[in-house]
Amino acid sequence: MPDGPPRTACKELVQLLMDVHGAGLDRIMEIVFESDGPGPAIIDKLGNDTVTSSLLLLYSLHPQDLETRVQQSVDRMRPRLRKLSCSVELAGIIEGAVQVRVTAGGHSCGSSSKDIRTIVEECVFELAPDIVSLEVLGLEEPSNSGFVALESLIGHSVVAPAHNARSLTTEGAD
Repeated sequence: MPDGPPRTACKELVQLLMDVHGAGLDRIMEIVFESDGPGPAIIDKLGNDTVTSSLLLLYSLHPQDLETRVQQSVDRMRPRLRKLSCSVELAGIIEGAVQVRVTAGGHSCGSSSKDIRTIVEECVFELAPDIVSLEVLGLEEPSNSGFVALESLIGHSVVAPAHNARSLTTEGAD
């Protein structure tokens, strides 16, 4: 929508609708929590449901804090990464910026850093889509210049002895 009165009115309408929905959901959460029955258990169940969890996050009503949700995502991805000979830990959260450290074992079954990064991102964003940023530490891709040292192919050094090197340079000078 172009700037102008219609756009401003539309934004105000959406904000009012969000305020009404947020107040209604907040009140529902209070009633469930204060009920004589298993209120807190119901709220936890709502927080763990994929549909209601997103709705609660949208209105800042999720029963679990950001750190708890990120830690749950790390715990959930561990078995998947263990199959790829990797371990994972939450390195830290500072003002919504999340750092996750992945340590690859010696045998990563051909999995690329890109595949591992995708698993980490999917798991974290599933439970904590409200993070500010996600940094995956320990997955630096080796440079892919295409250069392969000849020594690594034949198993020994290919540096010519000093006298041969001198004769090669003098032969080319003639």
